[in-house]
Amino acid sequence: MVSCPHRIPDVSRSVPVVPPALLAAALALTLTSCAGGGGGGGGDGEGTRKGAAGLRDPYFPKLGNGGYDVTHYTLTLGYTPPSGTATAAHLRGTAVITARATRDLGAFNLDLRGMDVASVAVEGAAARWKRAGQELTVTPGGGLDEGETFRTTVRYSGTPETITDPDGSQEGWLPTADGVLALGEPTGSMTWFPGNHHPSDKAAYDITVTVPEGLRAVSNGELTSETVDGGRATYSWRVVEPMASYLATIAVGRYEIGRYEIGRSTVGRGEGKGRLPVYVAVDPTQAEDSRAVLGRIPEVVAWAEGKFGPYPFSSTGAIVERPQDVAYALETQNRPVFPGAPGLPLLVHELAHQWYGDSVTPKSWRDMWLNEGFATYAEWLWEEDHGGDSAQETFDALYDGDHFRDAEANEAVWDFPPAKPPSAARISDSPVYERGAMVLHKIRQAVGDAAFFELIRGWAAAHRHGNADTADFTAYAEKFAAKAAPDADLTPVWEDWLYGEGRPPKP
Repeated sequence: MVSCPHRIPDVSRSVPVVPPALLAAALALTLTSCAGGGGGGGGDGEGTRKGAAGLRDPYFPKLGNGGYDVTHYTLTLGYTPPSGTATAAHLRGTAVITARATRDLGAFNLDLRGMDVASVAVEGAAARWKRAGQELTVTPGGGLDEGETFRTTVRYSGTPETITDPDGSQEGWLPTADGVLALGEPTGSMTWFPGNHHPSDKAAYDITVTVPEGLRAVSNGELTSETVDGGRATYSWRVVEPMASYLATIAVGRYEIGRYEIGRSTVGRGEGKGRLPVYVAVDPTQAEDSRAVLGRIPEVVAWAEGKFGPYPFSSTGAIVERPQDVAYALETQNRPVFPGAPGLPLLVHELAHQWYGDSVTPKSWRDMWLNEGFATYAEWLWEEDHGGDSAQETFDALYDGDHFRDAEANEAVWDFPPAKPPSAARISDSPVYERGAMVLHKIRQAVGDAAFFELIRGWAAAHRHGNADTADFTAYAEKFAAKAAPDADLTPVWEDWLYGEGRPPKP
C-alpha cells in the first residue's frame, strides 16, 4: 500500500525555536505539497466539521462514513490479468461518487482498503486527502454545505486485496482460473472501489470494465454496451435501482452466456408488467452441470412473485464461477453468484434474496437474519409447494434435532438468538439461517396462512429498495397482526424465538 504524507505537524510547538519567516516558508511548502494533483494527499480537515469515519455498526464499527448519502457511483475500471513478469492482476480505476451532504462538511471519509490513490477531486477541483487504514479522508477546498450535491472523483490503481473474514471465509478480490471474481459481503467491496461501504447507504451504479479481448466482464444490472478496440473489450453495466455496495460484483473470465426474456407476473397489482431480461454467465467447466438448474430460473421467479410480490429489479440471472478457496454463494443484485453448479434449493435461496436482502436491505449487520431467515424459509416453502416436506415438517425436524446428519450441526441451531449474533464471526451461523426461518414459521402459526403470506408480501413492498432493521420488522408484524389476526399473540415469538437464549419450550 502506498500512503500519502502524514498530516501537517503541530507547528505551534516550533514557534519558540524557529524564526517566523522560516516557519512561514516551511508551512507554505507543506501546504502546497499536500494540495493534491501532483504528489498525493494530506490534510485531514482538522478545525473543520468532519463526517464520521465509521457508522458504528455493531460488528464493523469502522465500516461506512457519516455526513453524506451516496446516490450514484460511476466506476470505470481497466483489468489486466497476470502475465510474464507480472505475477498479480492489475486494476486501474476511476470512481465518480455523487452524494448529498447531510451536514456541513469540511472533510469526509471514503472506505478504500489497499490500492494506490493517484488523485482526488471534488466538483472538478483538486482536493487534499490522506490515508489511514481503510479510511481515505478528503478535504475539499471551501467545504460543503448541508444539502449540497457533490461529485468526488478518485483515480487509483493496484492489485486489490483478498480479505479473510472473521468467520474464516474469503471475499474481496478473488482470483479464478482465467480471471477474477469480486464479492463484497460484508466488507469486500472496499478492496476494488472507494465508497460508503455500509449496507445502509444504497445507490445506483454505472460500471464499465475494460479487459483483454477474449475475456468477458459481467456485473450487476443490464449490459448497456459491448465494444472491442485494439485488443481490449469494454463492457458497460447499469444498475438503476438502489444497491448496497456489498451486493456489487464484477466477474472477469471466459463464460458461456445465456440471454433471454421471461414474462413478469402482475400479482393482481398491475406491477411488474412486461418482460424481464435474464443474463446468465457460466464458467465453461461448469456449464454442463449447471444447465438444468439454471434453466429453471423463469419457474423460480414466477413462483417467488406469487409468494413475495412483484420481482423488485429490472433484470435477473446468475454467474457461475470457481474462485480459489471460496465455496459460498452470494445474492449479488440481479445476478447471484454460485461457486460451481448450483442445486435447486440454493437457486431458490439466492433468488429469494432479491426481495429479502437486496431490495429490503438491513440497516446494519446485526439484522442479517432478515436476509437469511427469509431466504431459508423460501427454501422450505418451495419444498412444501413442490412435493417435498412441509414447512411444519422441516420445523419439527430442526426442533427435534433430526434435520442435519451431524449432531453438532443440529445443536448449533440453538447457539444464540437470531437477532443477537455474539460477534462478527457468527453473523452467518446456523441460528441466523435456520432459527431465523423458524421465527417466520412461528409467525405463520400465530396469524394463519392467509395473513402470513400477506404480511411477508407487504413487508417486501413497504421497504422496497430501502433499509430496515429487526425493530422495524417486529413493529410492522405487530401492526399488521392487530388488523389481520387480532387474536394472535406475537410476544412469545419475539421473546422465545427471536431474542430468547437456548431452545424454546416444546411448541
